[in-house]
Amino acid sequence: MADITRYPMTRHLRGTPTVHVRHLIRGKVAHDGTGLSFFFRPLSAVLSEVPVDDRELAVLFHARTADFQDLTVQASVTFRVVDPATACARLDFSIDPDTGRWRGAPLDQLGGMLTETAQQQVLGLIAASPLATVLADGVGQVRDRILTALTADPRLAETGIAVVGARVVAIRPEPEIEKALRTPAREQIQQEADRATYERRAVAVQRERAIAENELQNQIELSRREAELVDQRGANARREAEEAAAADRINAEAQADRELRLARARAAGTQALGEAKAAAEVLHVSAYRDVPHATLIALAAQELAGNLPQIGSLVLAPDLLAPVLAKLGGQAADVQQPDAQS
Repeated sequence: MADITRYPMTRHLRGTPTVHVRHLIRGKVAHDGTGLSFFFRPLSAVLSEVPVDDRELAVLFHARTADFQDLTVQASVTFRVVDPATACARLDFSIDPDTGRWRGAPLDQLGGMLTETAQQQVLGLIAASPLATVLADGVGQVRDRILTALTADPRLAETGIAVVGARVVAIRPEPEIEKALRTPAREQIQQEADRATYERRAVAVQRERAIAENELQNQIELSRREAELVDQRGANARREAEEAAAADRINAEAQADRELRLARARAAGTQALGEAKAAAEVLHVSAYRDVPHATLIALAAQELAGNLPQIGSLVLAPDLLAPVLAKLGGQAADVQQPDAQS
C-alpha cells in the first residue's frame, strides 16, 4: 500500500520498490513506474497501484475420480504481474488518493481467475483416473497440469499475469475412504511387525535353548570332573592308606625284629648271668662243702645278723634257749666222740 501524506490542496505519494504506480491526469499518464514519489492533486488524479513482486496463491478445490470418489486438492500457485499497464486496464487496481487503499479487490479477482483455471484443468485430469492411480501418481501430474494450463492460458497473458510456479501440497480423499485405504497398509505393516516380533521371539527362544544346553553341558562336564576328582581323591586316599599300612608294617616288623633281637640279647645275657651265678654258687658251695656244720651255722647266723634290722635290746627266754642249747650240746658231743675215737 502506498504511503500518502496529506497537505492542504495537495497530496504526496511515496511508493515502494515492489509496487508499480500509475498516475493519470485527464486520461494522460503523468507518472508510471516503481518506487516513485511525487505530489498530486486529489481532485484530478487517477492513481493505480499494481504489486509486481511474486505472490503466493493457495488453491483448494474438490474433484471426483473415475470411480466416483471425492478428493480434496490443495495446491499453491506463484505468480506476478509482468505488465502493470495491461493489468490496470483489465483489472481495477485504483487506489483512494486520501488513504492509499484499493477501491476494489483486484487480487481477489486475479486469485479467482487463477483458481478457476487450475481447477478446470485438474478436474478433467482426475475425472479420467481411478482413486488409487490419483493417490499414487497424481501429485506430479496435477502439478504439471496446473503449471501448463496457467502458463498457456491466453486470458492471463492478456491480463499481464505470468505464472512462475505451481506446487501440490496434498491430494486427500474423504476421511472414511482414507481410513479404508490405510487399513490394508496398516494390516500389512502390523503383520510385518508381528512377523518380526515372532522371529525375534524365535531367535530369543533358540538363544535361550542354546544357553540352557550350554549350561547343561557345563553341568555335565562339571559333574564328570567332580566324579574324576572323587575317584582321584579315593585313589590318593587308598594309595596313602597303602603307603601308611606298608610303613606301619615295616615299622612293626622293624620294632618286632628289634624287640626280638633285644629279647634274645637279654635272654643271652640272663643265661650268661645265670650260668655265671650258677658257677659262682657251685664254687661257693664247693668252698663250704668241707666246712664243719657248726661253722656253717655260725656263718649263717652271722649273715642273718648282718641282714637283720638294728635291735636295741634282746630278751632270751629259757624256753627259747633250752632247745638251742640242747641241740648245740648234742652237736658238741657228736664232735667229741669222733675225736675220742680217733
